[in-house]
Amino acid sequence: MSSTPRNTDSQNPEKPTAGTTRIVAGESAKPKRKRTLEISLAVGLVLLIGAGAAVASTVSRANETATPAAVVNTPAAELKLGYFGNITHAPALVGVSQGLIAKNLGETKLSTQVFNAGPAAIEALNAGAIDATYIGPNPAINSYVKSKGESISIIAGAASGGAQLVVKPEINTPADLKGKKLATPQLGGTQDVALRAWLGKQGYKTNTDGSGDVAINPTENAQTLKLFQDGKLDGAWLPEPWASRLVLQAGAKVLVDEKDLWEKGEFITTVLIVNKKFAAEHPDTVKALLKGHVESVDWLNSAPAAEKSTVLNAALKESAGAALPADVIDRSLKNIVYTVDPLAGTYQKLLQDGVDAGTTQKADINGIFDLTALNNVLSDGPAGTKISSQGLGKD
Repeated sequence: MSSTPRNTDSQNPEKPTAGTTRIVAGESAKPKRKRTLEISLAVGLVLLIGAGAAVASTVSRANETATPAAVVNTPAAELKLGYFGNITHAPALVGVSQGLIAKNLGETKLSTQVFNAGPAAIEALNAGAIDATYIGPNPAINSYVKSKGESISIIAGAASGGAQLVVKPEINTPADLKGKKLATPQLGGTQDVALRAWLGKQGYKTNTDGSGDVAINPTENAQTLKLFQDGKLDGAWLPEPWASRLVLQAGAKVLVDEKDLWEKGEFITTVLIVNKKFAAEHPDTVKALLKGHVESVDWLNSAPAAEKSTVLNAALKESAGAALPADVIDRSLKNIVYTVDPLAGTYQKLLQDGVDAGTTQKADINGIFDLTALNNVLSDGPAGTKISSQGLGKD
């Protein structure tokens, strides 16, 4: 699936921008020895070299050991960050457009890329095209499982809620869905898994090739809106603002609000993940990213409604290509809670939903979280909050 690159440095010159630090290791020139050195000095030097050979070897080995540690602690020259043009990715929209992430990264350059759905972002992350991304939990789980824990770490939550199954007005019950055609953003994405798992509990069989009792066609969100308006789709399980757009702009109605399927109505929609190799090499950069992320979530939870709507709409226009009507923004925001807590206690169910949907395999996901940097950032704040991995990783 195609994605649209966005370089915020050139488009927002008034925002804090990050430069690229280039470190060049210099070599000190050794003074040349005079040709007229005393023979005794030369002999003494030979003896010293011989006596110190073992020490020199030890020092050399020590330096070889120390060098990787120095590299590991070096901030990255560039952080390549992915996110979606969705309200569920508002911490990214705010963090990028308001310069909060770039400010905290300091001299590390921030570059960004916008995706439509999780599997495409995971593919880019695993290929090295990006270093970190905002994403739904199921693609993160799938990547972790397929790589046997080597690919990614979930380092923070971003949003809870904000996903619904919206359908044509004449569809009133799950029984009305037999033989119908539904859409999700991408096969194996979080909403795709949620729909397939829910349909399975209703007694329907679905297949990843689109066949079955209910046809599921993974479709780019903008195309889903157009196809629904043209009568070519019967419904879709979508994140915000797309669920609200179908309701308010295309006459759809809500058949299932995903929050009704979870205890206390809490389910994670968006998390922040990082490539494990990148995190190991640049822990300070990851911590800086998390500082910007926490500031973005705090801003979303404290900004006046009118200002929040204005900022998000401008960021959506930049990342997704179009601003949204005020009623779409308002409805979307009412369905979402922005939080840095990834709600780790929900992940066994998310994993099982993926297994039931046929998009992942049963596996041990212990270790999928590394919340140590997040908790370090939070401990510096006034609340001193600590987020738990619920036994599935590091706190």
